[in-house]
Amino acid sequence: MAEQFHRAHRVAGIGPTIFATMTAEAVRTRAANLGQGFPDEDGPAEMLQIAADEILGGNNQYGPGPGVQALREAVARDRRRRWGQQVTADDVLITVGATEAIAASVLGLVDAGRQVVVLEPTYDAYSAAIGLAEATARPVRLRLAPDADGVRRWSLDRAAFAAACAEDATAAVILNSPHNPTGTVLDRDDLEFIADCVRGTGITVISDEVYERLVYDDDLHHTAFATLPGMAGQTVTISSAAKSFNVTGWKTGWAIAAPELLAAVTAAKQFLSYVGVTPLQPAVAWALDNADEWSENWDATLRDRRDRLAGVLRATGQEVLGSDGTYFLVSDIAPLGLGISGEEFCRLLPSAVGVAAIPVSAFVVADAADDPADPVRTLVRWTFCKNDTTLATAAERLSGDAADGTLADRIRTARSRLRS
Repeated sequence: MAEQFHRAHRVAGIGPTIFATMTAEAVRTRAANLGQGFPDEDGPAEMLQIAADEILGGNNQYGPGPGVQALREAVARDRRRRWGQQVTADDVLITVGATEAIAASVLGLVDAGRQVVVLEPTYDAYSAAIGLAEATARPVRLRLAPDADGVRRWSLDRAAFAAACAEDATAAVILNSPHNPTGTVLDRDDLEFIADCVRGTGITVISDEVYERLVYDDDLHHTAFATLPGMAGQTVTISSAAKSFNVTGWKTGWAIAAPELLAAVTAAKQFLSYVGVTPLQPAVAWALDNADEWSENWDATLRDRRDRLAGVLRATGQEVLGSDGTYFLVSDIAPLGLGISGEEFCRLLPSAVGVAAIPVSAFVVADAADDPADPVRTLVRWTFCKNDTTLATAAERLSGDAADGTLADRIRTARSRLRS
């Protein structure tokens, strides 16, 4: 008889991520994958060549624990030049992607039994890291309301956020702007409000800024949270090469903080991976110093692709919510009249239509995801960071033709077949 192994309680409720699940379904059905946020185009050619040369040149052993000095210096230069964040290489820790930086920050700075305030919808890695630290995620739901043009947009619920920060159990806040999954870019006024709530409280702010270069509204600009008055010594800033230079598989990120905070993050990180991938780090350093033109062109390309995808989604009968940054658009399927959740829609979509997407309910607490009255229930996240061929394929499949029927017709047919 096979021995029954015990699963530790800290991972007992953790299964495959929604991203892994939907990407596997996209592969199985050969669907155009507009679910998981990775580009299918590489970053700057010279950056890739430098990485190849480093590997072939023998730079393949452990690098320094804090990261290769050239990359740490390049990160610091980039933060000073781009955002006015006054840091040096000594304030930079290179990590295995932003995900490790998040996990190490939570593990190093949040005690068991405390709570971490997160903006909901919440990227799932935050909740997982908080759970591994045996702390509790304290969600503050972003408000969803029409703007002056009637486009529904997400915004900070200031009263709810202030109340969460005032709770004795709060040890940290995880911010994410530009925000995954909503595409929201918090403006400076909102960020200053957040700073006012935490300043002098002992609450650490973990600011995930991986989409810092991807802001499309000309009236909005990314603000590095640590540059706000009094926040430099209270903030861990996180970013990575993945979203800036189209190398999600390189898993090269960084955490930036004052010495006392960075020491705590380093203490946790060094026993997660010890070091990142050594030969890739000089290549990322080159990109930070030399790839601004590539970055600006990529930003313009993504803006165009966002607008094209939004038009396709509207043409199918969905409502498209406002998105000012990141890789993502959110739509509401309620106008299709299907009477189903976004999760069910996304599970039917790859086989019925040949496209994959992610339900926004995957980014909220279980009670909210199961509540038929919660507006998140019918929301779907789509990514537009794919190449023109993938987007054109997805557009053609979503639009269909007279023989196929509408998108809603094809989803109804697929649902009926499953039920029969």
